Amino acid sequence: MYTDNKFVKKPGALVSYTPEMLDELAKCSDPLNGPMYFMSNFMYIQHATKGRMKFDPFDYQIELCEVYHNYRSSIAMIGRQLGKTTLAAGYLLWYAMFVPDSTILIAAHQRSGASEIMQRIRYCYESIPDHIRAGGSEYNKGSMTFDNGSRIVAQATTEKTGRGMSLSLVYLDEFAFVPPRIAREFWTSISPTLSTGGKCIITSTPNVDDDQFAEIWYGSQKTLDQFGNDTGIGANGFKGYYADWTAHPDRDEAWASIERNKIGEERFQREHECMFVSFSETLISSAKLTLLSGSGIDPIEKTGQVRWYDKIRNGKTYCLALDPSMGTGGDNAAIEVLELPSMKQVAEWQNNQTLIEDQVKVLRAMLLEIRERAPESELYWTVESNSLGEGALIVIRDTGEERFPGTFMHDPNRNLANRNKRKGYLTTNTTKLEACTKMKTLIEQDKLKIYSKNLIHELKYFIATGNTYKANVGETDDLISAMLILVRMAQHIATWDDETQSVMSGDVGGMFEEEGEAPLPIII
Repeated sequence: MYTDNKFVKKPGALVSYTPEMLDELAKCSDPLNGPMYFMSNFMYIQHATKGRMKFDPFDYQIELCEVYHNYRSSIAMIGRQLGKTTLAAGYLLWYAMFVPDSTILIAAHQRSGASEIMQRIRYCYESIPDHIRAGGSEYNKGSMTFDNGSRIVAQATTEKTGRGMSLSLVYLDEFAFVPPRIAREFWTSISPTLSTGGKCIITSTPNVDDDQFAEIWYGSQKTLDQFGNDTGIGANGFKGYYADWTAHPDRDEAWASIERNKIGEERFQREHECMFVSFSETLISSAKLTLLSGSGIDPIEKTGQVRWYDKIRNGKTYCLALDPSMGTGGDNAAIEVLELPSMKQVAEWQNNQTLIEDQVKVLRAMLLEIRERAPESELYWTVESNSLGEGALIVIRDTGEERFPGTFMHDPNRNLANRNKRKGYLTTNTTKLEACTKMKTLIEQDKLKIYSKNLIHELKYFIATGNTYKANVGETDDLISAMLILVRMAQHIATWDDETQSVMSGDVGGMFEEEGEAPLPIII
């Protein structure tokens, strides 16, 4: 029932509006820009040291608000003390007041967290003028009901939280810290409700990399369709957003150094750099992956499903490698193209629906395209000859190698007496690890230049597992596999090409050294 709190507007209270008030109310209720206008102009917060002050959003808060508002499902991985709870409180209050008949559930990992969010909502509500705020018919620590039919309910997250409620919006706060069993049961219970049209917002700092929050986060990062196009939304329907400590305008490296010394490196990585603490070591260093994320570009050209990142030039050497797949909807087949001696990625292709015969046709078409564009370039190509590669080799044989421009390259033959060795490049655990080591060095020393957002994405989830490296659960590494073959090809070419040898720091035989001598490549 209605409370006598003098700061709560009575249900149905009459307000004498001036034209200016009506204009402000109209701007607040605007379905496109209303949330941020409301928060920027009428929302007050309690600052830890400055006390009561008007909300002045950081740049990242403006971006995050747009994500909340413009996407039905969003998940934000945000560092500590960046004002994510303040922003959420303001947005949820706006939603309740300006989207009538809404039921909003706040589910926090602890009851104290739910109460804290409600306290911030109440503080905001009590600070705004009567001509803006809705009338309140119920007003307590755990819930608020407005005279427009909307209500906000705050609860700790349990297996039964929200069950049976018809929800317009659910906000999950610090979801990564809900006990795993409870989080999964809660998500299983709440998902059917959301599937009928409800809006979902999840925010948290990361915890471990195998909980429900991590699963949803990883799903939100899978934004590439089967053709490698970036859809902007994850395969699970969630829009992902990331902000670490650098999003705060008052924080710099000096602050970070002090904080690291105070709380330790591991805790700093989790709480401020938003890293999953149990996440396995990636092949490429986290610092380099961060830089790579900013260097990815959109293709300058597409021919069919082939993405081109640079022009093809005469006088250069081009290497192509095909990593085949079944082509039945599982793993991708992938082709990568590398320019030597510059070590620049110039093109790639991937697809999981193309049959092996057609994968080889794509490879041949790319070779023909390069030859047509740069007739005076050198051209080398190969395929991974593991089990699926046998099918590709049969297609190549039946097509006729002479119909493929360039030179078909093969593994160095340690036993020169064995002339029946399978063509192409056979990948073993040993050759894979050695190629990984070399690729890591080349990338981290800025010698291997990666431009594809697709490949960069795979590198972010290419992790140490046992005695090898492979894609994290739910991710792919097909583009990486093709690039690893190219690295091996480049090492072989470096045994006779001085320019390529120079780029690769002269370590041309490291992977295949026997008795101090690098073997000659076998080229057929």
